[in-house]
Amino acid sequence: GDVYKRQQKDYISLGKGNEKAATALLEQAKQNGGWVLLQNCHLAVSWMPQLELTVENISDIVHKDFRLWLSSFVCKEFPVSVLQNSVKMTIEPPSGIKANLKLTYTTLKEDDLTHKKRPEIYKKLLFGFCFFHAIVQDRRKFGPIGWNITYEFNNEDLKVCIAQLKIILNDYEEIPYKVLNFLGAEINYGGRVTDDKDSRLIKTIMEDYMNSEVLKDDYKFSASGTYYSPPPGSRKDYLRYIKGLPRVSDPEVFGMHENAAIITAQAETRDILETILNSQPRSSAGSKEQERDEMVLGLAKTIEGKIPAPFDLEEVAKRYPTLYEESMNTVLMQEVVRYSGLLAVMKLSLIHISEPTRPLYISYAVFCLKKKKKKK
Repeated sequence: GDVYKRQQKDYISLGKGNEKAATALLEQAKQNGGWVLLQNCHLAVSWMPQLELTVENISDIVHKDFRLWLSSFVCKEFPVSVLQNSVKMTIEPPSGIKANLKLTYTTLKEDDLTHKKRPEIYKKLLFGFCFFHAIVQDRRKFGPIGWNITYEFNNEDLKVCIAQLKIILNDYEEIPYKVLNFLGAEINYGGRVTDDKDSRLIKTIMEDYMNSEVLKDDYKFSASGTYYSPPPGSRKDYLRYIKGLPRVSDPEVFGMHENAAIITAQAETRDILETILNSQPRSSAGSKEQERDEMVLGLAKTIEGKIPAPFDLEEVAKRYPTLYEESMNTVLMQEVVRYSGLLAVMKLSLIHISEPTRPLYISYAVFCLKKKKKKK
């Protein structure tokens, strides 16, 4: 804490020709031991190679108290080497309705949780806005099914809605739900929406959470009744209700079919694998390449040992025969066949990874020669 107070702290927002000023600031801080924050690195894509070179040239000669802070949106041009040599912090909306609501009700100020004139109505409508906020943020995980365009909804949109809700409840005896819907769906959140279909969608979503029925304790936000409007209470009461929600949000709460979860799972898997591959070192040194190969082979053998054996299809067919009275057995048999095929492909792929590549090529060449001799 004392070091932070003593250090000179400078910041500059990149873009608009500020690259030269940023370079000068960095050189000065490296000599004096200051702290520098370079904001919005994604706006200076052409300067990223220079930033990468500057970071690589930071050596022990630099002042021991020098610190470099960088902020950026997701950007493909951001140097990977800088990321690999940095301590990374990310600010992203929580994944899932439960996590989103928990964060909202944990961070809301006491003044935002109550209303002097109409506390019960306010708490009901506040929860409606918070639930709407979680829905529009979490829909992004469904890709084009969720929104045609990915929008950066944030907490500021929710804060404005809460402030307007307080003013309206103070000024109007009869609650103007049309006004609340218009302000939320067309101005505060809708101001970010550019696609006409998304604009229609966000208005429809808002109507589900901002209407007179929300004031009832048994009002359901989903067909199953898992999500509903809880009775007015304290922060602890709402957190207790949120704790009972499922960790993984069902597609039904978004008004989607359960198969929509498959798209989300595929996208998340793809992102994880791409992140792992991008974070791997790109060194050409032979020893490091060998270490990397050994790590991959070890991981492949570990996964291969954990893969279960394929199902015995005959045994499954005997235990769950495809009868007219048991239609689900037909679906079960189809899924068992697909799953067994998947296990077989995974097993074969891991075996190919574990085996040396040269014997595979030799065996393939021998096979081709034998085939040619037979033709002759």
